[in-house]
Amino acid sequence: MSEPESAPAQTSAKARATGPAVPPPPGRSVLPLAEGPPPERADAARNRRRILDAAARIVAEKGPAALTMNAVAHASGIGVGTVYRRFGDVQNLLYALLDDREQQLQTAFMTGPPPLGPDALPAPPTPPAVRLRAFLHALADHTVESGEMLLAADSAAPQGRYRTAPYLTLHTHAAMLIGQVQPQANAALVAHLLLATLSPSVVQHLHETRGATADRIKEGLDQLLALHLAD
Repeated sequence: MSEPESAPAQTSAKARATGPAVPPPPGRSVLPLAEGPPPERADAARNRRRILDAAARIVAEKGPAALTMNAVAHASGIGVGTVYRRFGDVQNLLYALLDDREQQLQTAFMTGPPPLGPDALPAPPTPPAVRLRAFLHALADHTVESGEMLLAADSAAPQGRYRTAPYLTLHTHAAMLIGQVQPQANAALVAHLLLATLSPSVVQHLHETRGATADRIKEGLDQLLALHLAD
């Protein structure tokens, strides 16, 4: 792979603050991740997956306000007592669902196939501008899909998202690609500014108020990249 990445330390979406960054070993980038589920029995893991999938369907069809423990139990075919024991309440279930989606996004750009993920040798390297475009497109889809949950998390801790492990992961990855596209750029600053265009509040305004679809938002991102980050 042209760009090995690792993340030994993890933190959950609910535990939003992170400590000072630990310098990575030579040649590696340390990316903080959303927290995955702890090791569990196969049947418990299957139940967790069924609960999260059912919760995702309810949110997609009716919005987060329709998510109740009884609704998830009915949709998943799992007893409501088990749902409560696994997640405690609806807020915890929403955080777990958001973590799950963030893990899927992180896995895609860290270890998935190119152009979003890194290349596997001996394949020729994907141009960093192409990877940056694919990354922003994937983030746009994620933010549109999870917008209401992301906004709820932001409302609970204004500006707290910039200290979260998921945001730090996105920023580290974006800064790395920007630095490869334009070595003279202040990659860390530009990464913050670029990610701000896909903040949950901006995307919600574009999507719900201005009627912009995810595809239209991605077209705008392409135009932004053409203006500022072309090779």
